[in-house]
Amino acid sequence: MHGVASETMAAKKGSSKIEALTALPGVGAATAKKLVSAKIDTVGKLASAGVKKIEDAGVSAAVAKKISAAAKAADKVTGAAKKTATKAKSASKTSAKKATAAAKKTATKAKGKAKSTASKAKAVAEKTVAKAKDATSMTVPSKKSDDGRKGATLKVPRSVRDMPWFNKK
Repeated sequence: MHGVASETMAAKKGSSKIEALTALPGVGAATAKKLVSAKIDTVGKLASAGVKKIEDAGVSAAVAKKISAAAKAADKVTGAAKKTATKAKSASKTSAKKATAAAKKTATKAKGKAKSTASKAKAVAEKTVAKAKDATSMTVPSKKSDDGRKGATLKVPRSVRDMPWFNKK
């Protein structure tokens, strides 16, 4: 019974080890207790222990062979899973570093573009201000023509008598 107040911590640890061993095919509660008492309390230790050592723990030869094979297969799968997890962790760190580097590079480029754009905008603004100053300070010089009027405007007659052909007689 788990969780009882009178149960000691050692018994709780032993029971979790027994549960881990009973997950293997051919290992029941009694066999798991024998293995734990023989200090073969993990799947890794069971996989590395020889058939003879398992038999010395009080398990029959046939069951010892079966348990040993199952433990080796389970340990191999566990090792592969650990390797994969390690590779995934390493890859995630690498990709995180790459992402950080890319973000910094992009930020630097954006900053450079912003400076470039700001300087171009400033140049355009200065040019526009200079043109505006030139436009306000420039006045159109007035020219006086020979007939007393400004500019090169046409002389429009006010009546027929002002027309050149009328006075020729």
